[in-house]
Amino acid sequence: MRSWRLDGPSPSGHLDLSRATSLVSSIGGDDSNAFAMEVLKLVGDAAGISQCTVFAYEFGTRPRTISVADHRGGRFLRDVADAYAKRFYALDGNQTIVSATNPQKSSTVLLHQQTSEDVLHEDYRNACYHQPDVSGRISLLLQPSQGVWLSVNFYRDRKRGHFHQSDIAKIEAYAPLIARAAGHHYTLCGQIQTGIPQLMLTRVRGICPDLSRRELDVLCGVLEGRTAQEIGELMGVKASSVVTYQKRAYRRLGISSQRQLFALCLASAKANS
Repeated sequence: MRSWRLDGPSPSGHLDLSRATSLVSSIGGDDSNAFAMEVLKLVGDAAGISQCTVFAYEFGTRPRTISVADHRGGRFLRDVADAYAKRFYALDGNQTIVSATNPQKSSTVLLHQQTSEDVLHEDYRNACYHQPDVSGRISLLLQPSQGVWLSVNFYRDRKRGHFHQSDIAKIEAYAPLIARAAGHHYTLCGQIQTGIPQLMLTRVRGICPDLSRRELDVLCGVLEGRTAQEIGELMGVKASSVVTYQKRAYRRLGISSQRQLFALCLASAKANS
């Protein structure tokens, strides 16, 4: 497992203009999975990539699936992505990057490589690597806006082994184009879904930076008006666990009710205006 900064594109290789044009055309389109599919077409054959997912990590909460594409087609990869977002994202090695508190957004593109052997949690490894039949993943990580990270993920077929340095070099060469396209796609499509609850959650994080990921997930559900049962289904945990996380978060914030949570967010908004 390793992470590194993209300092600049490789001068080698060539760009398929027709595929690059298709990628640009998919930005902001009605088909939610078209963007990932065009990314997969652009780099799949060149770097031995079989699947692509795009996640948005917003204000410290569980990720949202923006787009997925699998060379096999069908619903399978969307189900894998949903399982990751509900149950396993906190175990992902890239969390050291996307969970960092950055006062300002950065234009830097970071890359993170993770193999199936790097994943020690058995259920996570089985659900997101063994069952999809991938040996490893390389992620492009970027910040389209403050408090938001995007992860464009490339998965390698297990039969092709791990990523070779030549494959990584090809991904690095395409990375600036893909990262810029992903940022625009999120602005036109994904960001529309980011509403008042997520912005209020940002204020909560500012008040208490020590809140855990699970506590933030629960608070986000509360701010969205969801029941404990509904939040539990989204997180892949029991409703009783949701209540436990909620009580723990309230204690950290010095409150005892949903009404006080909203009041705290509103008071913070006035103080910052």
